[in-house]
Amino acid sequence: MKKSTKAALLSALIFPGMGHFYLKKHIHGAVLSATSFAGVYYLVSAAVEKALQILEKIQSSGIQPNVSEISELISAQSAISGSETGLMNIIPILLLICWVYGIASSYRLGNKQDKKEN
Repeated sequence: MKKSTKAALLSALIFPGMGHFYLKKHIHGAVLSATSFAGVYYLVSAAVEKALQILEKIQSSGIQPNVSEISELISAQSAISGSETGLMNIIPILLLICWVYGIASSYRLGNKQDKKEN
């Protein structure tokens, strides 16, 4: 398998920047990986925080919740946190851009290395 293909697959299937690490472009790979990791971390921590807030409301009510009550709590929680909505919409787009850029860049760099070897 050519280096370009392997690097692109690593970036596509594992994590952005992994193809760059494979191609020995450590700084570029570290920037892509750190940026992507920060975005994923923010999304996961925000989701866990909202889930804990909902769980706290369920526990404080003292009744057995059903699906409709939980659904209402989730809707109410989403309506309250309007300021975070902007970041929650932008970060997935930035993650997608990092992922696509990582794939394309690692393929391009791998292709250059393949041509040098041949």
